[in-house]
Amino acid sequence: MQWSSTQYVKFEAERNQPILDLLARLPTENVARVADLGCGPGNSTELLAGHFPQAEIHGIDQSEDMLAAARKRLPAVRFEQVDITDWQPSDSFDVVFANASLHWLPDHASLLPRLLKTLAPGGRLAIQMPDNLDEPAHQLMREVTTDARWAKVQADTSALRAPRHPADWYIAQLRAHAASIDVWRITYHHLLADGVDGVIEWFKGSALRPYLQRLDADRQVEFLQAYRTRLAGAYPMLADGTLVLPFPRLFMVLRVA
Repeated sequence: MQWSSTQYVKFEAERNQPILDLLARLPTENVARVADLGCGPGNSTELLAGHFPQAEIHGIDQSEDMLAAARKRLPAVRFEQVDITDWQPSDSFDVVFANASLHWLPDHASLLPRLLKTLAPGGRLAIQMPDNLDEPAHQLMREVTTDARWAKVQADTSALRAPRHPADWYIAQLRAHAASIDVWRITYHHLLADGVDGVIEWFKGSALRPYLQRLDADRQVEFLQAYRTRLAGAYPMLADGTLVLPFPRLFMVLRVA
């Protein structure tokens, strides 16, 4: 799947807050090497460098566009183009950080234990994943594809995002692999001045991409109009036209012995 760094950073301040909340759970002492898995345009990498100023930071992403933006932003940081599922570092890390990246990948029952093995003794795997598949934005996105016009789009994209698991599933799966597990969930409430169009712009940088990339320009306009029609009235609106977008996210910090 292709990504656009320009589209993604339109809501950088809002996307950065979960990164900051996850970083707040990570101690800064005895951290020499940090990996940022799915670093995107480098916003998370930049915050990691500020939180661990003494550490060597490695950014990992499969998107050329994202990595170009990250290298421009942080020319002193080492960035590597590789899929997280293929990542096999030769050296261990004190922190492996995965912000809004692992939910696109399959088989977490084997992926996460493998990532834990990349940690040095006492190291931490820190994860944040959107947990919003039950929110109207996603429900209505899927509803659009029930129209016969988009049947192929639905068939092609249904397997792109990993199956969703609740917090207790991760705890049960990972308890034997980690010395400690800290799991929590936060629902953010984003204020979008452009109303429904703000919701569309937000998800054009993430969840809408698999759908839109399978359509030509004219069909993209049709698809987004059908989505816009369904979104009308789905979210609270303030008197000045600002839309309130609730956005739940799941967090985990796992420490190895």
